[in-house]
Amino acid sequence: QVQLVESGGGLVQAGGSLRLSCAASGRTFCSDIVGWFRQAPGKERDFVSALSWNGAITYYADSVKGRFTISRDNAKNTFYLQMNSLKPEDTAVYYCASNVPPIRTWTSPRDYRYWGQGTQVTVSS
Repeated sequence: QVQLVESGGGLVQAGGSLRLSCAASGRTFCSDIVGWFRQAPGKERDFVSALSWNGAITYYADSVKGRFTISRDNAKNTFYLQMNSLKPEDTAVYYCASNVPPIRTWTSPRDYRYWGQGTQVTVSS
């Protein structure tokens, strides 16, 4: 059974940092494009960041550029989202996702087949 399991969410004050992890099991993800999305209450699931299989290509939403960093460790079948300088507007449930390339846009949830269950990130002001 294919699974993605997020961890690392929590409550942090504005300006703080968190590191989310997404551990994959059930198949090898080393060739996948991986991504992070987030969803605040009452809002759509929004793109945060994406990364190619070898780390050579990255995408970030404008709202997180310069603050968030996506990375991966293919040997551990795990990828990460380092979040620095967190703001209250970053509060959301964060989801990791992956799919086998090629995918069409990298930034649409529809392009990803595998999803984690989500982890809550709350940033207090």
